[in-house]
Amino acid sequence: MHAVGRRARTGRVTVVTGPPGAGKTTIARLVADKLELSVHLHADDFWRCIRQGAVAPHLPEAHHQNTIVIGVLAQSAFGYAAGGYDVICDGIIGPWFLDAFRAMSTTNRIDLHYLVLRPDESATLRRATSRTSADALTEPEPIRSLHHQFSNLDALEAHVLDTSHMNVATTVEVALRGITTGRYRL
Repeated sequence: MHAVGRRARTGRVTVVTGPPGAGKTTIARLVADKLELSVHLHADDFWRCIRQGAVAPHLPEAHHQNTIVIGVLAQSAFGYAAGGYDVICDGIIGPWFLDAFRAMSTTNRIDLHYLVLRPDESATLRRATSRTSADALTEPEPIRSLHHQFSNLDALEAHVLDTSHMNVATTVEVALRGITTGRYRL
């Protein structure tokens, strides 16, 4: 474990996103493990903090709740980064939620990176529907819908990593190289 005061620098925030089953959590955790001072924020944990009145995040009526959760997540991420940590934040954080992160990046003058793991639809469905976690989204229709929402990202297409035919080790290597060289910087 490294001492927090070991070096005076500002960290960076990297959002690792994509549809369900893309490997966000696995890749984010392993990338964070390879950085010197790092934090892995798993966005799903922030939704789980809501004890009463939670709405499944993929439902349209969850928009207000999701906006709140994303705001809290962004504040946490940039708080750690201001303390010198490289923050890897994973979750379904589409372009529609980037404003909260961009605002914090600008206000705090901390680099923001955005990496979209996007396997093709058949790989996404195969991976997502075979997950066994009790709270994992495994229903094909919402998975297809979320995959579609990440399908045409216009200016953000340069931030996409097609992981359809990549194993975990290769994905981690490519993601880490892209993060450390600034390839995914917004």
